[in-house]
Amino acid sequence: MNRKTVGGGELSYMDQGNGRPLLLIHGFPFDHTMWREQMHGLADRFRVIAPDLRGFGKSPAVVEPMTMDRYADELAELLDALKVDEPVVYIGLSMGGYIGWQFYHRHRDRVARMVMCDTRAANDSEDAVRQRYDAAERVLIHGVEELVEMMEPKLLSVRTVNDKPDLVEALRAQMMEADPVGVASALRGMAERTDFTPHLKEIERPVLLMCGVDDVITPPSEMETIAAQLPKGEFVSIENAGHLAPLENPAVVNSTIRTWLS
Repeated sequence: MNRKTVGGGELSYMDQGNGRPLLLIHGFPFDHTMWREQMHGLADRFRVIAPDLRGFGKSPAVVEPMTMDRYADELAELLDALKVDEPVVYIGLSMGGYIGWQFYHRHRDRVARMVMCDTRAANDSEDAVRQRYDAAERVLIHGVEELVEMMEPKLLSVRTVNDKPDLVEALRAQMMEADPVGVASALRGMAERTDFTPHLKEIERPVLLMCGVDDVITPPSEMETIAAQLPKGEFVSIENAGHLAPLENPAVVNSTIRTWLS
């Protein structure tokens, strides 16, 4: 792992390969290693940059809410620190997608294309906002185990659970190692995000939306609706995958990205 000072603290990141830059932004509550199959599968042709977001992996947490705006601005600072002048292909999953909308909104000149995986554009309902704030408080008091137990059944397709027990165990271990302060900060930041749906029509770049067929958190129908509202949106469903399509079916995801970028 490498480190750069960003936003008054340090961000850890992987930077490998050469060529067109891809910026891979992980979901909640994971770290850059959820992109390991993409780092291995795409670095022969692209420069793959995969940071640990603030509060996850090796990037130290902050106590205050990490809003999607702040995450986006720190990513722009990281690109500055890495001297990445060429517009990037932004690739985000779930929370990484929430951040992606704001990254485009605030730093659109840095974006060439976007790949949004298993995410949404709408903000949370009032009930979901309350649940996020409550979860943040409970994580700080009791640790992350209760949150992991709640999230785990929703993340993966039945086929992944049955056929890839090593992956299931590795994901659980990664979630259990998450810093409670970073988790709580991200939960509050997600609760505060605004509805980006009215701004979808303003995105001028090509956007590829990918979603696992069995995703119960952000169903394919929701992402198809997002694609229809984008001027240059394209939707692809990923078989044998739930909410973590890049990990569950990496061969298809990597092939889809390669073809789309060519």
